[in-house]
Amino acid sequence: MPEPTTASTAAIATLASAGVTVPVLTVWGISLGLRADLLIAGFAGSLVAIVLLNSVPSSGDTWQELLRTTLRRMMVAVASSLTAGYLTPLAMLVAAMPEPLILGSAFAVGGGAQQVLMFMIRRFSGAPPGSPPAMEGGAGA
Repeated sequence: MPEPTTASTAAIATLASAGVTVPVLTVWGISLGLRADLLIAGFAGSLVAIVLLNSVPSSGDTWQELLRTTLRRMMVAVASSLTAGYLTPLAMLVAAMPEPLILGSAFAVGGGAQQVLMFMIRRFSGAPPGSPPAMEGGAGA
């Protein structure tokens, strides 16, 4: 029987190198280039913005309005976490910041993504800066 310490050296090296890499998400075998840790940090930042900063306010007390608000908040959280997942590595590269700051940056990007996305939508749609974004349906239609 082989000595347990000699057989496990390769296993320890494999486990140590696997712990350093962060898994990248894939959908249907296609790599999305998104790191799971950045998505979670961006999602947490978006929840802080939604809950504490009331970035997606409720529009009424009827069950239909509460359902619409809940769906809007869910979509904003998903969009903010995706924005954090894709933009944080780019922002870290441009700002030449060290790797240990990446999760805090993803949290900040997730929290601020809602305002940044609204600014970009207004800018590229040609709407004036103070006007609300054009939406399908709603009270104004």
